[in-house]
Amino acid sequence: MKTYLFYDLETTGLNKAFDQVLQFAAIRTDLQFNEIERHEFCIRLNPDVIPSPFATITHHIGIDQVKNGLTEYDAMKKIHAIINQAGTISLGYNTLAFDDEFLRFSFYRNLLAPYTHQYANGCGRMDIYPLTIMYHLYKPDVISWPKIDNKISFKLENISNENQLAKGRAHDAMVDVEATLALTKKLATDTRMWTYVKSFFTKNGHQEHVAKLAFSLQTKNTRFRESLIINGKLGYRANFVAPALFLGNHETYKNQLLWLRLDLPELRKATVEDVTENTWVMNNKLAEPGFILPTNERFMKNISSERQETYEENKRWLQDNPDVLDAIVKHYTAYTYPEHQNIDVDAALYTSPFPNQEEMQDASDFHNATLTDKAKRINNMRSANMQSRAIRILGRNFPEALSEVQREEFYGHMNAVKTNENIIDFKGLPRFNAELARTDIATIKQERDLSDEQVELLSELEAYLDSRMPVKA
Repeated sequence: MKTYLFYDLETTGLNKAFDQVLQFAAIRTDLQFNEIERHEFCIRLNPDVIPSPFATITHHIGIDQVKNGLTEYDAMKKIHAIINQAGTISLGYNTLAFDDEFLRFSFYRNLLAPYTHQYANGCGRMDIYPLTIMYHLYKPDVISWPKIDNKISFKLENISNENQLAKGRAHDAMVDVEATLALTKKLATDTRMWTYVKSFFTKNGHQEHVAKLAFSLQTKNTRFRESLIINGKLGYRANFVAPALFLGNHETYKNQLLWLRLDLPELRKATVEDVTENTWVMNNKLAEPGFILPTNERFMKNISSERQETYEENKRWLQDNPDVLDAIVKHYTAYTYPEHQNIDVDAALYTSPFPNQEEMQDASDFHNATLTDKAKRINNMRSANMQSRAIRILGRNFPEALSEVQREEFYGHMNAVKTNENIIDFKGLPRFNAELARTDIATIKQERDLSDEQVELLSELEAYLDSRMPVKA
């Protein structure tokens, strides 16, 4: 049976590789949005994670609260089972831009399959935030739109307050889930629009929409389709929509579609020798936002006349400069992300090969072993990367189960974290540390008007930072 799983996470920070989930909430419904079950639990803070002060004063989850709850390992196994239940369509508000990838790294860190909830056993994903933008542009009467400083606000808490979707404090995971579910019910009342936007969240559906686009121009032996792209990343000034030329699929990242914005006058400054300085190419993964529409007059209404004129001028210029367009295509379809050395094992999801059958069996044996036997199972693992992740699982959650040699490795990791050594993720970004947290606390106290509760939460965090000392093997 197909079901929706509306879910939300509250986390220690924004780094998906190194931060962790502190609160998980979910409501499962049938496809008519009738509730079937709900889940809600808190997760204990890992000893090698420093919570962001900004996150702390936002979700109000303090150090005293995260001393209790499920271990991260037990919580991730539970979430993995929930979100991988056959037929589950997992969704939330801005989940594909944040929560979904956060879970992928959390699953990876805990030796759980990071991608199966996207495709296996009839599972899939959606995201209500980009749908909301689409409705605002083309079906605005479905809900009331909050305005902050005379601008439409797409923050869930503001939409919820404006439409009385849920009771309780925003950034509580269950409150946000209830608000997202109530919002989705309202959006789905326009069944034609709901059916259209839903179809983008499958690869086949997304590809079918691309294949229906009209061809815009031709150079040599290549014809190019054009589209309107609707994407939150385009921003308020662009009204979240822009005309674009489809350059094709990426050569390395096969799941990525590439779109060249056609509404920017700088495009006409591009040269064969330098195509990056004056072009804006958007990467759009199949079955993920943004949405696409044909460049029909009725859909162009959300683009200013000035931008429409630029769009027409750019098309003519590209037609007259096929060598530049060819250089743009060659550069962006071949471009690969920069590689970084010494990426931490927790952050190596995208740089490690997919596990083979033997490694998957090693992970399964580890999960199924008793706590006493897990340390022994680690020694038999055929992947050094998996061994390190498994040692960290025990060290964070069940340190008493580590062997002497494994304890020494884990303490080495802990000391690197506590002494602020340069630990980087797949983007080359450093792990958040106590020094950065103290700087953020000082900034917050100086620049923010804080409630008494927020002041207390920051005091708890400061005390926690002061108590953290390097450990001895």
